[in-house]
Amino acid sequence: MREVRIRDTMSGELLTLGTDEEIGIYACGPTVYSRIHIGNARPFVIFSLLARFLRSEGYGAKLAINVTDVNDKIYTAAAGRGVSSTELAAEMTAAYFEDTGRLGIGRPDSEPLATETIGPIIDLIATLVEEGHAYESGGDVYFAVRSFDGYGKLSHRPTEEMEQGEGDDAGSLKRDPLDFALWKAKKDGEDLSWESPWGPGRPGWHIECSAMAEAELGQPFTIHGGGSDLVFPHHENEIAQSEAARGEQLARIWMHNGMIETGSEKMSKSVGNIFQLSEALDAYGAETVVAYLISGHYRQPLAFGEGPLEQAAAGNERLRNFLRENPPAGAGEGVPGDEAAAAGSRFRDALADDFNTPRAMREAFDLVRAVNQRPDDPALAGAGTVLAGMLELVGLESLATGGEEGPGDEALELLEARNAARADKDWARADEIRDSLAELGWEVRDGAEGARLVPRS
Repeated sequence: MREVRIRDTMSGELLTLGTDEEIGIYACGPTVYSRIHIGNARPFVIFSLLARFLRSEGYGAKLAINVTDVNDKIYTAAAGRGVSSTELAAEMTAAYFEDTGRLGIGRPDSEPLATETIGPIIDLIATLVEEGHAYESGGDVYFAVRSFDGYGKLSHRPTEEMEQGEGDDAGSLKRDPLDFALWKAKKDGEDLSWESPWGPGRPGWHIECSAMAEAELGQPFTIHGGGSDLVFPHHENEIAQSEAARGEQLARIWMHNGMIETGSEKMSKSVGNIFQLSEALDAYGAETVVAYLISGHYRQPLAFGEGPLEQAAAGNERLRNFLRENPPAGAGEGVPGDEAAAAGSRFRDALADDFNTPRAMREAFDLVRAVNQRPDDPALAGAGTVLAGMLELVGLESLATGGEEGPGDEALELLEARNAARADKDWARADEIRDSLAELGWEVRDGAEGARLVPRS
């Protein structure tokens, strides 16, 4: 069992996971008012694969990723479409499960819905009111931020920069502009509400995650994750309300992934520069999307565009072709050579060091390069088996198992012929070959890395 370290957002330090503790991981999932974009998929992939790696090392790990299915954004989007918020949330929740299921990396251990956690949410709010950390005002309930001494310890923001962003309608009901809503009284036109000690209404966003995390993992748990855009106010507020209510730490480690960016802006539904996950899967396939999402260190921003996706696809094809030539051995068949085994060990070392997936993948490609240069070296024996084991840890096992079949010899020969026709400027012949490839179920994509084949949708 390796020592695994994760960079903690709060302290900025690398913190070590306990080898004898159950590693509870809670990652904030989507608010289901529209289909998720590829940026929303990054935390799903990162935390799913982290849990997979920890289990492979012998750690006990439980992963919970929630669904926020009651929220102001859902009411607004539903009104715009002329449907109920319940109908829209159900439709988009189903779409979320479908889209993330297509990634082929499995499901979290639990996926709680806010609407199914209303009882624990109300109980948690009631505790905060009883302890003097929250107050009722006009049917709303607000958390009194200044009652919690540790507020700001995650985001390290000065008080004057702690705008909650709840809108002007809440301002007149608050005792302090810093305060944030735990419970919102039902408004005209809202179709979904629950009875509470403060009247009919529904929960605020932040309290939903506190209650769901505690219900699934207890408190404290080991890792709380999500996108870096959630550090403030969402995660800061989770800490305040959970720790004020329970008198103990919410999570030992805070782990945040960087944003996916188009140009200099993060991908955002509100900005309108989104590329839906379903669109990316249709265009590039699950293997390419997963490889792209792990191509940069999880804490850093990740550039989005055709180039990075084409590069991920080309890398996958290189690995797939290697595994065709060097298929993994069956169980118990042979022992890898020393150099191949060492590469596999370094791959795991990289994942244990703050889940450094790009460093790990460099080990995979270095192993392929070494075998291509020295195919008969006994030290590299069993490289296909080692590589398959590496890829399984990062959700790319289908490259070895054929779960996503690549183009066959006929299609690859046609692609070479098309490339030759284009080089000769024989555009008619190139178009004929393109049509032949389409009949075989393949579409030609021309990109920065050259032409490649993707399955026709």
